[in-house]
Amino acid sequence: MNNFFKQLCVLFFGAWIALQSVEVVFAQGSGQVAIASTPGQVVITGTVPDDTSKLAILTKLREVYGADKVLDQISVGAVVMPPNWNTYVQKLITPNLKLVNRGQLKIDGNVVNLRGEVANEVQKQQIVSDIAGNLNPSYIVNNGLRITASDQGALDQTLANRVVEFESGRSYLTPRGKQILDEMAAELQKLKSQKVEIIGHTDDQGLRSSNVSLSQARAEAVKSYFSEKGIDSKLVTTSGAGPDRPVASNATGEGRARNRRIEFRLSQ
Repeated sequence: MNNFFKQLCVLFFGAWIALQSVEVVFAQGSGQVAIASTPGQVVITGTVPDDTSKLAILTKLREVYGADKVLDQISVGAVVMPPNWNTYVQKLITPNLKLVNRGQLKIDGNVVNLRGEVANEVQKQQIVSDIAGNLNPSYIVNNGLRITASDQGALDQTLANRVVEFESGRSYLTPRGKQILDEMAAELQKLKSQKVEIIGHTDDQGLRSSNVSLSQARAEAVKSYFSEKGIDSKLVTTSGAGPDRPVASNATGEGRARNRRIEFRLSQ
């Protein structure tokens, strides 16, 4: 991937979107996702090369989601953007992206990869068609959107916006954390041979590398606990996102607590 600028993250209620070296996260306020308490809130963080770029992104986000929903955490730094970057980013931030839940839009050169969940096939095709139509013809759009599965909804409902707790700075589950995992394991047992990905997340305190390692270790701890409860370890994968996918502002203790979480995603 091109190193044009540092990571830029936008958080909506339920989907992650990465642009070039920019990462944008959209989140639909479904009540089934363990994220910020304000429904529909948009949190945008990262670094852009100048105030003009910052204003352009914020203006577009406010147009789409409403000025009262956008929380600005963008900084301006010594980074360089590719030609026409502002134009393409603004074209990608459209109302139709609000239909995508828990997804990622990533631009690597002229290749656009889009994945996430939508309600039906019509939405799936409409979103990809709009993206392709707004980009230069030289761009290639890979459609990885999928229809929302009811099994995922049941899993999200079981978690019910709760955070799986660990001992501070460690990968040891607390009694409360184990209690939640007992409920999650029971729900996974109902899904039989369905595969699941366990994703660990942290706040942004300390070194990023240490946080990524901690998030991975916590995801592995959950997998081990599930194995003890009879979940086939072959059906479980793990990953550690560290602080890269916040669901709330890291400026407050409450926000950091929300970001220290475990995410469960059913996979094919």
